[in-house]
Amino acid sequence: MTTKHRIFTTSFASVYPLYVAKAEKKGRKKSEVDAVICWLTGYSQRELEGQLKKQTDFETFFKEAPKLNPSRSLIKGVICGVRIEDIQEPTMREIRYLDKLVDELAKGKAMEKILRT
Repeated sequence: MTTKHRIFTTSFASVYPLYVAKAEKKGRKKSEVDAVICWLTGYSQRELEGQLKKQTDFETFFKEAPKLNPSRSLIKGVICGVRIEDIQEPTMREIRYLDKLVDELAKGKAMEKILRT
């Protein structure tokens, strides 16, 4: 039996402020972080706030996502030294997609490019 990676059981709400801080440090807004998360997961702003309030773990956060964006497969590149396209575990891939989107936001990329529109 394999053990789950620690991030799966980590509360999304505990990492969310780190995403916001990373973006704000580079001049981006919390609303842009929220827009990226909602684009990826299909949560509305209200649903996202509900998940944060419930202290949902990452695995549940993605499992309960209303509609994972089909364009998320266009997210490519390396995050934490690992190529996203090579990640086999589905939940870990979703987490890394989100990490990559927040990275792109912090690097000043235009929202249209981040959201693959």
